[in-house]
Amino acid sequence: MNDSNSESQVPAVIAALRRFNRPRPAEQCDLCSLGLTAEHQHLFEPKNRQLLCSCDPCAILFSGQADMKYKRVPRRSRFLADFDLTDIQWDNLLIPIGMAFFFYSTPAEKTIALYPSPAGPVESLLELEAWQELEESNPILRKMEADVEALLVNRIGTERQYYIAPIDECFKLVGLIRAKWHGLSGGTEVWQEITDFFTELKKRSTIIGESSVKAKAEDYGEAKNISLQPQTNV
Repeated sequence: MNDSNSESQVPAVIAALRRFNRPRPAEQCDLCSLGLTAEHQHLFEPKNRQLLCSCDPCAILFSGQADMKYKRVPRRSRFLADFDLTDIQWDNLLIPIGMAFFFYSTPAEKTIALYPSPAGPVESLLELEAWQELEESNPILRKMEADVEALLVNRIGTERQYYIAPIDECFKLVGLIRAKWHGLSGGTEVWQEITDFFTELKKRSTIIGESSVKAKAEDYGEAKNISLQPQTNV
């Protein structure tokens, strides 16, 4: 090996190592490694139910592409002010707690029901007839974008809140509960975090339904003071 050639390559190697060892941004695009701000896009891999952080250019590549590995997660959320769901219908959905989200999975070719737990998301058996009945009462559910939009339900305590929400918001709620839950009942902190989560989600949501005018006039500050008490262990 020519020693002079070897020596000439050393500075280039060192420069490459220095670039490699530079501190990386706290959050990066999972596709191109571009640094991201706190408010950034997400992509969803339906097959593995995996969320990826994405920069705007990479997210655009997957917009409206139904046959691609990843789907761009929409950023809009809608509060369903007049959602029709009776206690009997809720019981028929076989969800053991008062919180869950439902989305159509293209790999599974059916609607999936997940609810949060201290160990992460848990899939619940969802009877097709029960879901079809809910769709008939609420046709807006048929307009949800497969894989990346979900019906998010909050029926903890006296709450009756229903959203069509991006799938990343649903998994954010799951992560919050997993991270903050302590003991058998969860602890005061986690229930306050859940209250704040839904309060902020409602603020960002478009109100859908005949009661939208009334809903828009709600005092969000008062909503923050609503106490969510668990009816059962999550």
